[in-house]
Amino acid sequence: MQIKNRKELIREFIAFYKLKNHKEIPNYPLIPENDPTVLFTTAGMHPIVPFLLGQKHPLGKRLVNVQRCIRTQDIDSVGDPAHHTFFEMLGKWSLGDYFKKEAITYTFEFMTKILKMPIDKLAVTCFGGDKRVPQVPKDNESAGIWKDLGIPEERIAFLEGGVLESDNNWWGPAGKTGPCGPCTETFYWKLKTKPPVKFNPEDKNWVEIGNDVLMQYIKNEKGKFVDAKQKNIDFGGGVERTITIISGLEDNYLSDCFLPIIKKIENMSGKKYLIEKNKKPMRIIADHIKASVFIIADGIIPSNAEQGYVLRRLIRRAVKCGRELEIKNFTKHVATPIFEIYDDYEILKKNKGKILDELEKEEERFLETLEQGIKVFEKLIKGKKSMSGKDAFLLYQSYGFPIELTREIANEKKIKIDEKEYEKEFQKHQELSRTATAGKFKSGLADNSEATKKLHTATHLLNQALRIVLKKPDLFQKGSNITPERLRFDFNFDRKLTNEEIKKVEDLVNQKIIEGIPIVCDFMIPSEAKKTGAQGVFDDKYGDKVSVYSAGNFSKEICAGPHANNTNELGNFKIIKEESSAAGIRRIKAVLE
Repeated sequence: MQIKNRKELIREFIAFYKLKNHKEIPNYPLIPENDPTVLFTTAGMHPIVPFLLGQKHPLGKRLVNVQRCIRTQDIDSVGDPAHHTFFEMLGKWSLGDYFKKEAITYTFEFMTKILKMPIDKLAVTCFGGDKRVPQVPKDNESAGIWKDLGIPEERIAFLEGGVLESDNNWWGPAGKTGPCGPCTETFYWKLKTKPPVKFNPEDKNWVEIGNDVLMQYIKNEKGKFVDAKQKNIDFGGGVERTITIISGLEDNYLSDCFLPIIKKIENMSGKKYLIEKNKKPMRIIADHIKASVFIIADGIIPSNAEQGYVLRRLIRRAVKCGRELEIKNFTKHVATPIFEIYDDYEILKKNKGKILDELEKEEERFLETLEQGIKVFEKLIKGKKSMSGKDAFLLYQSYGFPIELTREIANEKKIKIDEKEYEKEFQKHQELSRTATAGKFKSGLADNSEATKKLHTATHLLNQALRIVLKKPDLFQKGSNITPERLRFDFNFDRKLTNEEIKKVEDLVNQKIIEGIPIVCDFMIPSEAKKTGAQGVFDDKYGDKVSVYSAGNFSKEICAGPHANNTNELGNFKIIKEESSAAGIRRIKAVLE
């Protein structure tokens, strides 16, 4: 069959890998569970990092899914034909099962047999070695596999260096130590013209459509790269880029993932997308509103911190672009086609009213702020012919004015902005948030540190102790944030805990630690887990099988792990703070001493 749209692409990808004995795992939430190191799920790999590190997955060693993702580090690139804040990623994994030959062959088969991509339009890159790290050789093995499949030598490019930077066809490790290895990326010639005989990865007409990460090494504590006992495969491919290519298009925004949104913007503005000056603002609006719809669906609302700040920035940048197209009060209307494009996401259907309401409120808020900001702008430039970079950044930080908007108003009034000084201020600001948004997984659960494992186990004991002490069997986790230093646990409860209650909770957790209860993991289907009394919110986030962690008869929860082996490893449990988190939600911070 000829694949024509996003849904068919996803369906065929999942079906192909199921025939290769892969089990489908869920499309996880955009907000990572129990990982404080990133704001959003940035890749399909993100939710399964513990299993890449050696933990057994309940569904086995071969996995497949499509994953919704948010990446904000490229936000300033949005506006060209190919960059997006929200995107879907096709993913396949082998956890210590098959390796390079099968992985590359499966990728090739899917692209040529299922997607019907002509071989003469395909090219690949392989790892070319790094002189600084002689123990990691050039990946001739992958290149040989591609050649055997029919990719000519001229279409295979070796990229050298990059091991120490995790770049140039090298991935990882996720933290300071752990699995890592070479990559082999697949490219497609996007133009209708015949591609050059020799592949040049720098030529932007070659579009990357997939990447097989071949995790064959472990970087150890001494910084050495040694052969991994569990060799993994991680493949990621962008839905938007792939459907654009197989539809014979050169602009992602003309694919079925975006075109209905673009048409809505055209109708509201009375302007045409294909007129060059309209493309960038229309693309930014379409991208940012789509990303905002999905972020709100996963429980985030606009604010001045963390995910809420990113959401606010996206909506306000879209509103600013609406100003360029001479439209306002438009965000909820532009969002409408998104629910039709992605009607396979139940979470969008369930939260449609809330999503549209939050978009409308934030747009109104920004339009009001816009007026206040313009008044502040007038005061800052009164009697001057220029504006300092610090003042321009003040408008950005306090009133949500992107520099483009400040520049636009300044140009109208023939005022010059010290953009170099602004850039310095902006860079300082970016450094503070980069580690949260870049998706580098540098600590927390991503590196399975022993301290984090112990605190994760303590969180389960705390959860059950709260139910018992507060006599509230319907008490559930409403949020969790674990670092190697402390745990933070949110739960549904409508009042402050007394000092006596806090002491009882501490004592009960410590009693279970002293008892030395083994932590046991069982794999079972969700309905069976529910029958056994395992705690968890039984919704569509679970797959066919789940891992259930038990501490004797005291605690039993559905959880991806990782955990300590026995409660006696934990040390002394101490609650350091109990406070309100939101209406009807309390928060506990605790440490292990």
